[in-house]
Amino acid sequence: MANQEVIEGTQSQSTDEKVSYKLTTTNWGSNPTDVSVTAFDETIKTTCTSTVFPINEPSVNGDVITLSPLQSLGRNSRYKIEIKFTVDGNTLECFFWVDCTM
Repeated sequence: MANQEVIEGTQSQSTDEKVSYKLTTTNWGSNPTDVSVTAFDETIKTTCTSTVFPINEPSVNGDVITLSPLQSLGRNSRYKIEIKFTVDGNTLECFFWVDCTM
């Protein structure tokens, strides 16, 4: 994959919100397996998966991966959310940004 960033672009989320983002894998293939999610706080350059995904159990329904709720974001921070999954024996990864400004 040349560009791994999702086409929806940067998302905005406040410190009080809890959002379960969805990723449709149809362009990569059907029935993804072995899904894992990692979160990075780009503002302080650290992994923060256990903080922003206290429950990190993504689910799959057909071609749609639903992430556990993203929460507990820090104000004025930028997060990179990486999603790794397997389709047709290929391990693929994509990411999206979440900006928290309030």
